Amino acid sequence: MNAKTTTDETANWLSAFREQAASLGFPRVAVAPAVEATGFNQLVEWIESGYAAEMHYFANRLEAYRHPRGVMEGVKSILVLIYPYPADVTRTVKPAHGRVARYAWSGIDYHDTIHAKLKALRRWIEAESPGARVRGCVDTAPLLERELAELAGIGWRGKNTLLLHRELGSYFFLASLLVDFELPYDTPFSTSHCGTCTACLDACPTDAFPAAGVLDASRCISYWTIEHSGEIPESMREGIGDWAFGCDICQEVCPWNRKVTRRSETHATEKPFEQIDLIELFSLDDEAFRAKFRKSPFWRTRRRGMLRNAAIVLGNQRDASSLEPLSAACKDDDPIVAEACRWAVDQIRER
Repeated sequence: MNAKTTTDETANWLSAFREQAASLGFPRVAVAPAVEATGFNQLVEWIESGYAAEMHYFANRLEAYRHPRGVMEGVKSILVLIYPYPADVTRTVKPAHGRVARYAWSGIDYHDTIHAKLKALRRWIEAESPGARVRGCVDTAPLLERELAELAGIGWRGKNTLLLHRELGSYFFLASLLVDFELPYDTPFSTSHCGTCTACLDACPTDAFPAAGVLDASRCISYWTIEHSGEIPESMREGIGDWAFGCDICQEVCPWNRKVTRRSETHATEKPFEQIDLIELFSLDDEAFRAKFRKSPFWRTRRRGMLRNAAIVLGNQRDASSLEPLSAACKDDDPIVAEACRWAVDQIRER
């Protein structure tokens, strides 16, 4: 792409790119301009309100969020892509098992999967547009991804803060390709289709939404079971329920995720971690845990986090058959794990 590229050539380029993206599992691609983030001040207010909890990486990279050039200097256009994950209805939780957020059902780290696909698309762009600069991003770069998706016309932000698409609901990842040349931009999505519905806000068991469109991470099950590495406050433990890793409650109740078209087998052929065996986790030392989960989403929490979560879920389930492994783990070398197990044992014995 260059200054002499005609409108027809650009349209053909985009059409070919969308075909390449679709072949790699991205059903929707849209284009946004690289402009200053209108939501930057909201991000600042969110951090200052304490809603980021201990996710200090937001504040540490704050200025980079102001404009996409904080990620790649010279960026002019952003290709925003959707990558769906399983939307199937969950089964009843089996005894001594924990629920897992849908995005982790495959047991494969989505960063690895999507980055590999973005690299393939980057190579395609570089071949079709010699000299072009390209950078692919998946939720770890300081980009306001949902704002970019709105700007590209993909969808709107729901009251649970997640992006919603008319056909795909919200069970998808957002990915971006930043390029240093101009493309025709899609029409921004400027309306909300949530109406008066407050299902997501009402269903949250830990009251993590102080207002529509605002998430308080310090009250979010996903934050406590994935991002946080220390003890989980006792005041939050009952609300965690059966969730051993992440949470989908605010998505499960959303009417936009109940459409039959969201039950796609193409994204859910293998679901080994739809539920996770909690007792089995207590048989793993650090080395065994690493061997089993190093390439999975569960590695983010490490052994400490997963055993802590497992203990809390077992404590909430109050099944006496869990007492033996929990009692043994009360002597675990990790004090976070040992404390959670002692709490769980107390919950079961009190019953």
